[in-house]
Amino acid sequence: MASAAEQMAANTSWATLVKAKDLRQRIVFAIGLLIVYRLGTYIPVPGIDGGALREFMTDAAAGIGGMLNMFTGGAISRMGIFALGIMPYISASIIVQLVASMYGPWQNLRKEGELGRRKLNQYTRYGTVFLALLQSYGLAVSLEAGELATDPGWFFRISTIITLVGGTLFLMWLGEQITARGIGNGVSLIIFVGIIAEVPGQLAQFLSQGRSGSVSPVVVIGILLMMIALVAFVVFMERAIRKVHIQYPRRQVGMKVYDGGSSHLPIKVNPANVIPAIFASSLLLLPTTISTFSGNATNPVMATVLAYFGPGQPLYLAFFTALIVFFTFFYTLNVSFKVDDVADNLKNQNGFIPGIRPGKRTEEYLYFVVTRLVTVGALYLAFVALLPEILRAQLSIPFYFGGTSVLIVVAVTLDTMSQVQSHLVAHQYEGLLERSQLRGRGGKGGGKKGSTKRKGPALR
Repeated sequence: MASAAEQMAANTSWATLVKAKDLRQRIVFAIGLLIVYRLGTYIPVPGIDGGALREFMTDAAAGIGGMLNMFTGGAISRMGIFALGIMPYISASIIVQLVASMYGPWQNLRKEGELGRRKLNQYTRYGTVFLALLQSYGLAVSLEAGELATDPGWFFRISTIITLVGGTLFLMWLGEQITARGIGNGVSLIIFVGIIAEVPGQLAQFLSQGRSGSVSPVVVIGILLMMIALVAFVVFMERAIRKVHIQYPRRQVGMKVYDGGSSHLPIKVNPANVIPAIFASSLLLLPTTISTFSGNATNPVMATVLAYFGPGQPLYLAFFTALIVFFTFFYTLNVSFKVDDVADNLKNQNGFIPGIRPGKRTEEYLYFVVTRLVTVGALYLAFVALLPEILRAQLSIPFYFGGTSVLIVVAVTLDTMSQVQSHLVAHQYEGLLERSQLRGRGGKGGGKKGSTKRKGPALR
């Protein structure tokens, strides 16, 4: 049976958005900062040969260039100040979470509440600066090697490093402001807007190629239908959960005995969300990115790497699948759903699973359930991530689109809509409380002007 909060959420009308002033202000604030981000993608890094860069990105649009362009919102195709995007922050955040789940002192920080969370956030920021420095230096050297810099040298490298690192740190601050004072997760929304911004142009290019005959109209219609079906499948899987029944024993308070309550422990089919796909993509993109930007594709070693590990190649797909499955299990069991912690929390709250003893047996049962769910979730992530890659390679589609982008767009949309709905439910609760208070004030002795104020109960 649904709770009162769930019933109210189901009956929430989006027309109440007009009345929710605080929510409207949050939405406007978030949109304003996202516009600032989009404007920053058009500000170029100094010292870049624009013509050579456009020619290079045109040649690489169907492969690694299009992949990087998708995640940076087009900033890397223009080599804007946000060319690194928010990915260094995401990588640092994932690394800190993984280390905090295994390293003793950091495990203690996670248990210290708000103070420990701030300390881990500080480590994440330090990691972001370190990764951004490495990536910006590598990108500056690669731009020089690819003859995309107008005046190569240490001055160009230093200016590029300062610009790109500053851009990433500004995006990190922007995301934190959106999370704190806007709506939704700021970092996720930045990636979401970057992906969505490139979709209309690429879709128009794809349709124009279908009209010109370079791509078969049957392929165009098939790809569009496949994307719609893929989005619907991702929405279904992201909302799929397994409810584990939790029972609480009877308790006695004074002379009264209260019946034991019951609830459900919701476990998502995909507890790791889109993080395994992002992490696997980042690791596999590293060698191809270096070879592509540095112009070392003619080097025998790098040519072999590109031949076997380039996007769409069999070994690339095999390693991509293996990394997704590994990170799904690793991240779920060590970060997002630690079965030992959940079992301990249930035991401390006097909750138990019917037919399962608290403690070790509960932990084993939860591990059994989560392992089966994560197996389905890992296969689902691998399927969604690989299907567009295979179709793009087999049908020779002249632009990049990936399953990871679909996963990010759907997950961020569902999360943001859920937060908007939560704010609307809270606004409805506030309205009910205000009306009840007004009815109480309009009672006997409180409705007329100048009437005496009712006294509270006498102290005894």
